[in-house]
Amino acid sequence: MVRKENPRLRNSLNRFLKRHRKGTLLGNIYFNRYYKKNPWIKNPIWTGKDERLEQYKRLFKKYGKKYGFDWLLIMAMAYQESGLNPKKRNPSGAIGIMQIRPDTARDKHVGIEEVESLENNIHAAVKYLAFLRDRYFSDPNIRVRDRVRFALAAYNAGPLKVMKARRLAKKMGLNPDRWFRNVEVAALRLIGQETVRYVSNINKYYLIYHMAIKWEESKLRKKKKMTTG
Repeated sequence: MVRKENPRLRNSLNRFLKRHRKGTLLGNIYFNRYYKKNPWIKNPIWTGKDERLEQYKRLFKKYGKKYGFDWLLIMAMAYQESGLNPKKRNPSGAIGIMQIRPDTARDKHVGIEEVESLENNIHAAVKYLAFLRDRYFSDPNIRVRDRVRFALAAYNAGPLKVMKARRLAKKMGLNPDRWFRNVEVAALRLIGQETVRYVSNINKYYLIYHMAIKWEESKLRKKKKMTTG
């Protein structure tokens, strides 16, 4: 993997691997993220009826645009929450494609009723995600992408726990304004694996969807070039 004329790079990599092997805090995060019972390894690309996917995409785009999110991120979140199943119900009370609780949707900061319906379910979840982002993680020192990651973590674990994790990260000498490799390390200690895995899975689903769309666009360009050439 490393060229013979780069011994310093090889030595640097070996030192990193030694410090972050399985059994260390960060090593365990990486091991659990990539190898241990990760449902994201399953292909999230839709294989069902196209008309249903088109309906989902229309709503993801509508409310993603309304609240300032990439619609592919919202779709990745929906896949993580329910596998794109609008009929899913959780014993905790969370329902629908976005697995939002009706009492959360009724909160004054969201104010959306009847989240049993597909559109209201998506609307309420995206609006709540935007509220978490703007209310708790609007510090200008936080990059836009990390504001979203913190909001996702808060959607899963609650904003107070994420704020505590940020404070713990600072005490640990990590960057409290960055999620990956920083606050996620503190979150693993304070909250547990679920929230760390939740954000990581959504990030990977998002990348898969993004790459799938680029691949489709590339195919269409090639097809158009062949028909016009």
